[in-house]
Amino acid sequence: MPISRRNFLNGAAAAYAAVSLPTTALAGVAKTLPGDDPLRWVDPRIGTGGHGHCYPGASVPFGAVQLSPDTYTEGWDWCSGYHVSDTSIMGFSHTHLSGTGCGDLLDFLVMAGTGPAKIVPGTRENPDAGYRSRFDHKDELVEPGYYSVLLKDHGIKAELTATERTGLHRYTFPASDEAYLILDLQHGYDGGGTPNVMSSELVKVFGDTLSGGRRTRAWGSGRHAYFTLQVSKQPTSIVFYQDDKEVPAPTGPLTGTNLKCVLHFKTKAKEVILVRTGISGVSAEAAGANLKAEQPGWNFDQTRKQALEKWRMQIGKIHVTTANEDHKRVFYTALYHLSLGPTLFDDADGHYRGMDGEIHQLPAGQHNYTTFSLWDTYRAAHPTYTLIEPERVPQFVNTLMRMATESPKGMAVWPLQGTETGTMTGYHSAAVISEAINKGFPGIDTEKAYELMMKRAMVDKYRGLPYYRSMGYIPADKEDESVSKTFEYCYDDWAIAHVAKKLGKSDDAAMLTKRSTNYKNYFDSSIGFMRPKFADGSWAGSSEGHGLTAFNPIDMGHDDKFRDYTESNAWQTTFAVQHDPAGLIQLFGGRPQFLAKLDELFTTPSTLPADAPPDIAGLVGQYAHGNEPSHHIAYLYVYAGEPHKTQARVRSLMETMYSPNPDGMQGNEDVGQMSAWFVLSALGFYPVDAVSGNYIIGSPLFEHASVALGGGKTLEIEVRRKDPAHQYVQSFALNGAPQQRTWFNHSDIAKGGKIVLEMGPQPNLTLGADPASAPPSLTLA
Repeated sequence: MPISRRNFLNGAAAAYAAVSLPTTALAGVAKTLPGDDPLRWVDPRIGTGGHGHCYPGASVPFGAVQLSPDTYTEGWDWCSGYHVSDTSIMGFSHTHLSGTGCGDLLDFLVMAGTGPAKIVPGTRENPDAGYRSRFDHKDELVEPGYYSVLLKDHGIKAELTATERTGLHRYTFPASDEAYLILDLQHGYDGGGTPNVMSSELVKVFGDTLSGGRRTRAWGSGRHAYFTLQVSKQPTSIVFYQDDKEVPAPTGPLTGTNLKCVLHFKTKAKEVILVRTGISGVSAEAAGANLKAEQPGWNFDQTRKQALEKWRMQIGKIHVTTANEDHKRVFYTALYHLSLGPTLFDDADGHYRGMDGEIHQLPAGQHNYTTFSLWDTYRAAHPTYTLIEPERVPQFVNTLMRMATESPKGMAVWPLQGTETGTMTGYHSAAVISEAINKGFPGIDTEKAYELMMKRAMVDKYRGLPYYRSMGYIPADKEDESVSKTFEYCYDDWAIAHVAKKLGKSDDAAMLTKRSTNYKNYFDSSIGFMRPKFADGSWAGSSEGHGLTAFNPIDMGHDDKFRDYTESNAWQTTFAVQHDPAGLIQLFGGRPQFLAKLDELFTTPSTLPADAPPDIAGLVGQYAHGNEPSHHIAYLYVYAGEPHKTQARVRSLMETMYSPNPDGMQGNEDVGQMSAWFVLSALGFYPVDAVSGNYIIGSPLFEHASVALGGGKTLEIEVRRKDPAHQYVQSFALNGAPQQRTWFNHSDIAKGGKIVLEMGPQPNLTLGADPASAPPSLTLA
């Protein structure tokens, strides 16, 4: 079964290679906010170009609805349904993925038009063949919780806003005897060019109200989505279509895989028609109840204001001081993107569809979430949530535990709206759960969590785990992506070991800790790389009895059948040891040898083989900032006694890998991880080993930052320097105490704290150089 994003879309590289980007900077961002309002710096169009895979539309923090324009539904760079290179819009659907490397959702498209109604979207090359409309980016206006655009072909202004579970549209029509709204239930992410609707249902509830739902098989196979939609004006008629053929108005539910309807109106000049839609994963009735609970009226401006205020509270959790406006735009937009997911997946009454397909009732006060891009987000996004989302962290963890209990597939890997996509390696729900337990978050059943995690670690016959348990590594001739899978299982063992220690299970903790060093079995000291190994113990990529080509560290795998690394190669994977850098340094023979190899990573040619996945982007040498396995690597210099090299490299990456433009990300946003790297790095620290709670000092961008930790607690970061270009830490004080180290633990600041960093133009070669000052490796808290 394909598990990597590279396998999800055939021909992805060809799809994105043809994309051209606008040369202009962003236009149409809301500028009406006060200068001291951090929302003024949020630009949702960052990441909508390049390979960011972001959408520009309306949502609220962690909301279930993402009401946004769709410009295309095929190809890797349209995973969110929108790309800034397009010039026509298909319509506005209610669910979108933020920055993922696979596509899905785009549920319940609504489009407005005038003239004879067309029931197919048409093509980007020929919008006139369907209900598409041309648009111009200068006519777009975007701000958190709001999006508007002029549909040029019809002279219609479209505006969108949202609550947690509802979307509200406002269309301003010209005078027309042939105005219409189309509702398209076939529309969705196509992936391979084939509609993915398994079944759908459309019901006319009243003259102004429609409801229904569908099951789809795009990325999340068998996914359920339901809606109830109401318009503010009674249509003159509603015409229904099945398989693009007009059918009589149904007296009951209309069913099929291709259902649409057109609501016809007569409009006066500048007449406004609103559409309010509730969504649910449970039923159409539940969607209607969500609509009643969250959007009982038609006050668009009030809903927009409320959405903006929710974003003001969210973005206001971190305040930074800097004269560099580009840095502010990137930072606050990163915080915005970080707050789009995981997304709510429950109803206002607490019901939700579980991973078993059944309907469950949440305990009072709980919420259920989805869209956990765990292979990405366990690294920095979830650690950021432990700082700014103290109330949500237990909710996220309890959701993941419910998933493990309810899902026939066990521990969550990449869950999407009641389905398990199984995308990517490892089972990093374990890392997210363990981090929260290790950091002392309340409301988590630690014994239950341990039971669920140990079943996967010790029992499940899951993707090479039996080999991992019995042999200490996964053979490259038995399992695809064997090296990366082993590395991921090592980290998950390490995560579970923390919980074992918390529970006093010292034997289990010792066993798991020892097993977490299985990564060492791949190290070939003769060449200095992590190298795949066959079941007989011989190295892959050699001619010894296997007739294979020589090992090349830029290759994805040892032959065309099996890749050995997940969206990476030997260069990146060799440094993919987050919990035991000291052990990795020892494999190289000591600090000097390790540092030489790490320097070489950043300076070796950025050559990749022809079959490299497009996810490997943002290259600096063979370091790939556009993909998550590299994200911690620049901070490894601290473990080897040269933190000044971390400081210089991190500052360079912040300046070159991010910009306030549509193509301002050098890789997929991945539901917050790409943004989280920037947010934490800009503040001045990063969690190489998230579960341990240790943060590594880097190079702060800002002169001052204030982070609201919840409960009235604040982390204050003061940066003293004479010139913003000064990137090297001269001294580090934590809560008033000078430090000789360049790291700290979550417990040092969890109740509030103060970090003071003195910066200068040249490195301080003694700070953090003593081996005794190195961050802990393979040490259980």
